[in-house]
Amino acid sequence: MHDVTGTASQDDLLQLRGEVVAAQQAAQRARTEAEAAATRAVDARMRGQAAEGQRQLEALNRRLDGLTTSLTELTTRVDDLASRLEALNRQQRGAAPAVPRTATPSTETPPTTATPSATPSAAPSTAGPATARPATPGPSTAGPSTTGPSTAAPSTAGPATSQPQVTAGARPSTNALQPQDIYQASYIDFSKGSYALAMAGFAEFIRRFPDHPLAGNAQYWIGESHFSIARGYANSGQTDKVGPEMELAVQEFRKVIANYPRGEKAPTALYKEALALLELKQPAVAQQRLEYLVSNFPQSEETPLARERLAALKTR
Repeated sequence: MHDVTGTASQDDLLQLRGEVVAAQQAAQRARTEAEAAATRAVDARMRGQAAEGQRQLEALNRRLDGLTTSLTELTTRVDDLASRLEALNRQQRGAAPAVPRTATPSTETPPTTATPSATPSAAPSTAGPATARPATPGPSTAGPSTTGPSTAAPSTAGPATSQPQVTAGARPSTNALQPQDIYQASYIDFSKGSYALAMAGFAEFIRRFPDHPLAGNAQYWIGESHFSIARGYANSGQTDKVGPEMELAVQEFRKVIANYPRGEKAPTALYKEALALLELKQPAVAQQRLEYLVSNFPQSEETPLARERLAALKTR
């Protein structure tokens, strides 16, 4: 009787021990699975946070780009207005006769045979730069024998319909607009979104005044016009037209660096060229342009933005 009881107790003990071992193994498996699940959850959360951070960073970069463009435009506008004000001050200090109001620079050539006037106060009273004297068939002959209302005597009070007089400080009737006037008119067109008119005006400005201090700025705004047109196509869903305009923007921005490498718009043109190259799916070339910007213009306003773009490109 004791043997049977003892045997049964030993079997029970072995069975319990087996159950304990099985329970321990089950607990270990459960712990391992829990740790794996926790790791997966942490990884998923970190990936989600990283993706959200990347989206926020891209949104901030876009906002910074927009603010940079706005700041650049405002700075340029202030500079243009200052230049225009200075030009007006110089004209006012010159004490010259008034410029004819209806001068037509596109059809008239500078008068080469105009008789100088001895009376500075005799400003032309009629705005017809191409009209001749009533009695003479040709306005270009300034001989004293012409039979007009007033002969060519210097002491006459002033011709009524003669050509505009060229005196010290007075501008000829041709090209009556100053460089700043053409530049400002083109910039106003750009500000209104009339990009075709703006590009034509800036191109004419560069053609007429290639060595003017604002020539580099004019070249930049041609590239910016193409860039803005491309963005407009992208926003309206005309994706097939985005690429060609971006290509034109890249070409025009590169002209800034080629022709005006030390102009005030050179770093901005480099940065915008890099953005256009990124839109064209050319990150390697964009990275080269950004590195060139950082190396050659370390103090420019665009350099911190270029560094951020470079960091984002290198982590891809």
